[in-house]
Amino acid sequence: MNKTTRQILEGMKKAMQGERTGHEFYKMAAKSTKDPMGRQVFEELAREEAEHFSFLARQYDSFLEAGHLDPKVKLGKPMPLDRGHPIFSPAFKKRLKDAHFEMSALAVAVQLELNGINHYRAEANRARDPDLKRFYEQLVRWEIGHYEAFLRQQQELQEQYWAEAGFAPF
Repeated sequence: MNKTTRQILEGMKKAMQGERTGHEFYKMAAKSTKDPMGRQVFEELAREEAEHFSFLARQYDSFLEAGHLDPKVKLGKPMPLDRGHPIFSPAFKKRLKDAHFEMSALAVAVQLELNGINHYRAEANRARDPDLKRFYEQLVRWEIGHYEAFLRQQQELQEQYWAEAGFAPF
């Protein structure tokens, strides 16, 4: 196995590890949140992370066996997490003062998704093969959608949470 193939496979293994970490985190978040909408969103994200892991594992096997990606292996459609689809329900704001877990979960989710974006972007930039570059760019776009949704929800709630939970210095 040449150096380039080893690097590609190592990049895929690291990506699989990140997806597995995300899957386990979102499962835990779904079990721990008191917000029904948050539970549903976290469960769906756990499912998506498991799908990403499976997608990467199949592509890893293809690259290991055939030396290229399998064009028949596709990612599904991402869950829509646009401005009209917040992570938590409107009722969530009423108990924001005590939503320490959920606010922490948002912060961790933002970082997990950013880590994924950075890894996939670095792998896309390193890729010399156009198919491999597109493969990673697709994953970057998917993770950006998650990242932006979590960041938007975190920013929307942060000031109110700090004020109600007594974090503000005034």
